[in-house]
Amino acid sequence: MGVDGRLRAVVSLAQAMAAACAPRDSVRAAARGARVAMDGSFAAISAWERERGSLRVLVNEGERRAGEEEFPEDESYPVHDFPEITEFLHERWAGGGGPHAWVESAGGGRPGRRGEALRRRGRGTCVVAPIVLSGRAWGELYVARDEGLPDFDDDDAEFATVLAAVVAAGLAQNERLEEARRLAFTDPLTGLANRRAVDMRLDEALEEHRRAGAVVSLVVCDLNGLKRVNDTLGHAMGDRLLERFGSVLSLCGAMLPGALVARLGGDEFCLVSVGPPAGEVVRVTEELCLRAAELELGEGVACGVASTGDPIGLVKSSRRLFRLADAAQYKAKAARSPKPVVAGRDTAVMRLADAAQEGVGERRRFRGRA
Repeated sequence: MGVDGRLRAVVSLAQAMAAACAPRDSVRAAARGARVAMDGSFAAISAWERERGSLRVLVNEGERRAGEEEFPEDESYPVHDFPEITEFLHERWAGGGGPHAWVESAGGGRPGRRGEALRRRGRGTCVVAPIVLSGRAWGELYVARDEGLPDFDDDDAEFATVLAAVVAAGLAQNERLEEARRLAFTDPLTGLANRRAVDMRLDEALEEHRRAGAVVSLVVCDLNGLKRVNDTLGHAMGDRLLERFGSVLSLCGAMLPGALVARLGGDEFCLVSVGPPAGEVVRVTEELCLRAAELELGEGVACGVASTGDPIGLVKSSRRLFRLADAAQYKAKAARSPKPVVAGRDTAVMRLADAAQEGVGERRRFRGRA
């Protein structure tokens, strides 16, 4: 591949990574682009997990051998078997030089496990390029050719160094995008999902309900005693109460496969369940009430449940489900109920929800009447 061809390959790699919709797609695009650019038979991208002292393979792309999965669940190697990423290379660029790729061959005399791994998998040569993010070794790009194909040379190592830099730039961009997405859908205090994430999940869930009859349940929670804690002990202690209840909600939500737990704002939380029957959701909500009552600072929680698995009528939108769960929560709070109130099993809740006018302020009207 000439200079123009390599330039086109670099551009194609960068574009493929930029077009990827998820981190997994991004690393696969990077490995594939590097393999094609290097005329390789196989490529892999691995991340250095410092806390484990291992190189974890994220993707294997190209002509895979037995035991090489495209996205391995747990393919990792101790860094002392492949120490260049932590020792040899770091010493080189710590002195002012940049990270640089190098070539290994199955018949070469270089000590280490690379040559052994090449021979075991029927490959004749490889080039390894460190991937560096923010001045630190992040992992490596590995491209290999099968036995019988020409060995990589120094020019290939130079080109692999460039490719690794392009991959690093793509990974950094993806990490920033993932962080932005996480912040957009996460409550910063508790780490739970936020209202935006709930709205999206409910829309998806109700579509699944209409298409396949999946049971969709919404639990709305109002944490009791937060104002008293804020007024008497300070907002730092109030935040602590919110965090502790968030942890309890997360623990209970884990009892329902695939449930989403969220903080809606202030002292309001919710849980969205898709699949489990209404009775199971109510049972878990009862457990939530018991655990919340044991929190040191608070005064328990008022919970309302609305589920398509109960006789609540046609649910055309998430707004309807919220009105029902809110009405049930309002009744639980007004009655100081130690257990959840369930829409569809309480006619007063249904009347209250049906009497509420739709609009932005409907949830606050319930709160104001409590």
